[in-house]
Amino acid sequence: MRGLIVPSFYKNMTFKEKVSKLLTEGLSDKPSLFLIDCTITEAFKVIVAIDGDHGVALQDCIDLSRFVENNLDREEQDFSLEVASVGVGSPLKLVRQYKKNVGRTLILKTATENIEAELVEANDDFVILSWKAREPKKIGKGKETVQKRLEVPYADIKEAIVTVTF
Repeated sequence: MRGLIVPSFYKNMTFKEKVSKLLTEGLSDKPSLFLIDCTITEAFKVIVAIDGDHGVALQDCIDLSRFVENNLDREEQDFSLEVASVGVGSPLKLVRQYKKNVGRTLILKTATENIEAELVEANDDFVILSWKAREPKKIGKGKETVQKRLEVPYADIKEAIVTVTF
């Protein structure tokens, strides 16, 4: 790209450092958006996944893609760039994602169990899940429906996916 003026502080950075800095800058004017993942392949394909407190619009992806692309020099390093929102069914990775999904149903996996439950609370240390289960009656025969509640520290969560019902 001709006429591209690259700030001097970018000159000594690796390609990955430049991309990372540009993503941070590009997201800084939209505080409701946040970076989930950035992968750079050996062929310099940059794959960026973003999420937002109120979802991600197509225009958000376009704006971030243009910002990054317009601030990198293809003559210095040829690359391809893909910016997308995390898809439905993608595992939750950040505490911020858990907080935005309070009230929705999760399939949560720990080392010992898989639970499908409503995410009723998410703070900086753990989530609280709630669900109904059929259990044997304490007195007499048969089963009864009981309300279950479980606090799960983030460190114990192997995977959590929001379920979507239609």
